[in-house]
Amino acid sequence: MSEVNTIFGESTYKAAAAVSGTVEKIFTKHLSDAVDRGETDLASVPCAQHIEYMLDTAFWASLRREEGNSPKISLAFLSPEQAGLPLRFEHKLTFSPNVLTKLGPGVERPGVHLGVWYDDNGLYIWGTTHKIPNGCFVLDVSEPGLLVIKHRGATGFGKFTNVVVLIGDQVKIVDGNSRNLPDCPLLLTSLLGFSPDSTDHSVNVLIQIATSMRAHKHGGSLLVVPSGSTSWRNSIIHPIKYSIYPAFSGLSELMKQGSENWTDGLWQGELSREIDSIAGLTAIDGATIITDRHEVLAFGAKISRIEGNPRVERVLNTEPIIGGDGVTLNPAMNGGTRHMSAAQFVHDQRDSIALVASQDGIFTIFAWSPCENIVHAHRIDSLLL
Repeated sequence: MSEVNTIFGESTYKAAAAVSGTVEKIFTKHLSDAVDRGETDLASVPCAQHIEYMLDTAFWASLRREEGNSPKISLAFLSPEQAGLPLRFEHKLTFSPNVLTKLGPGVERPGVHLGVWYDDNGLYIWGTTHKIPNGCFVLDVSEPGLLVIKHRGATGFGKFTNVVVLIGDQVKIVDGNSRNLPDCPLLLTSLLGFSPDSTDHSVNVLIQIATSMRAHKHGGSLLVVPSGSTSWRNSIIHPIKYSIYPAFSGLSELMKQGSENWTDGLWQGELSREIDSIAGLTAIDGATIITDRHEVLAFGAKISRIEGNPRVERVLNTEPIIGGDGVTLNPAMNGGTRHMSAAQFVHDQRDSIALVASQDGIFTIFAWSPCENIVHAHRIDSLLL
């Protein structure tokens, strides 16, 4: 297996060289915008050469195994001085696939980043940190051959914002301009790093539910309906085997608590448990139904077309990446039964949205587009990694 040996050498992972200059420009623009907004505690931007080397090294590390397991590593480009109270190694470690693979088992837990910085000899690993500055360049080694470049915004709440996804030789550059699409769902807007004005972070909670749904790998459907409305029942086959009464409000009650709790570890732990519980219900055959206030109404529900309403024949499909322009397809071409029933539900219940996870990791938001007068399927799995 060929591997790059020096920062000044030519990388052997060709996608790294192809995308590094673009990534540097993206992060430079993010930094400039953050400065204009008056943000502080901002990260340094790695140069294209450093980005290329990090991608090349991380890619080859992702293909290795340590005690039979592939590494899952988060690399953060920052100096120790930018990391608060980090764990610092006494000696700098070489930034190489072998070192990353050896360290992998000890740093694979969520929230732990390997700190990467540079000197005259090139990049090196200086330790680990939980704290990173705003806009910090983060490179996740998620699976063999799968790398995700991301950053965290100033709010520090919710998941990181993905910038580029590399799957082998395939490069997906997230298109921030997708937020300007007509009728762009707030959930998608938030995933693209443009958080809506929200006092309870309800959209970020939906993102975390979506991430958890994708993680359980069973596939599933989540229908989000307006609070106080019962019209959704017209699109469900009765009796509903797993109907819940009164509606379960565990997550809803947590979200009603003040923002002073959002940084509290105990509160965050309870939030994660409630989110994973709801996401777990989606693995059961049928759809899980919640309100826009996160109250659970039912799970295992079977979707049916309202009598007299037309069957969905066309769905507009888009992906928020460069080159992911819209294509109108028959819903049968968009996925399996879950996708078809979700599209029908949104067509009949136009004030609702449907989130659908496939077993292979594809994730789609279905929402009604009044501008286009069609069900719009937003494929967002590249934003959830």
